Amino acid sequence: MVDAMVNEASISYAESFVPENDVLLAARDRARELGCVPIGPAGGATLRVLAAATGARSVVEVGTGAGVSGLYLLGGMAADGVLTTIDVEGENQRAAKEAYTEAGIAATRYRLINGSAGEVLPRLREEVYDLVFVDADKGSYPLYLEQALRLLRPGGIVAFDNALWHDRVADPAQRDQDTVVLRDLGRTVRENDGLVCVLLAVGDGLLVAAKR
Repeated sequence: MVDAMVNEASISYAESFVPENDVLLAARDRARELGCVPIGPAGGATLRVLAAATGARSVVEVGTGAGVSGLYLLGGMAADGVLTTIDVEGENQRAAKEAYTEAGIAATRYRLINGSAGEVLPRLREEVYDLVFVDADKGSYPLYLEQALRLLRPGGIVAFDNALWHDRVADPAQRDQDTVVLRDLGRTVRENDGLVCVLLAVGDGLLVAAKR
């Protein structure tokens, strides 16, 4: 058992440890205007490290938002890597495209798919993706896990944002639908012998698992 909890100052320091550039900050501004809630700076930096560590060339993102997480993923991927990002809101994807353009990312490096992830994911090829990142409707996370395991190559990684859900997942008294879904998702991932997982307390929680 740890001797002491990490204090608020340390958490704040860790969240801002890797500073964000002007392109990311502008993307966050657009996210606020659109009502999106993007991954936090530390979570984004974690995605970039995961993409770099796996040498990711093919990545799927569920929930484009305004492009914040996409910028982090593309920043860690191989120079010729392609991000396939799915969102039901066309306005979100227009904002993401603006962010990618500002970052100087070639249009050949990303594929924007406007539609329901539940319908799009089954059409993607299985076992060819290096990383799947999910930040979308929480009720569909179990479906996205199922599809991610189909899409990922052995050694590939799936990551879910909001895995702590505003401190509600850790509190057994909280029984609202999204909290229960996220709590069950963590249990499912943890008990899957085909996965090696970790729950990271960055931002609102990042559940990460590698496919054996």
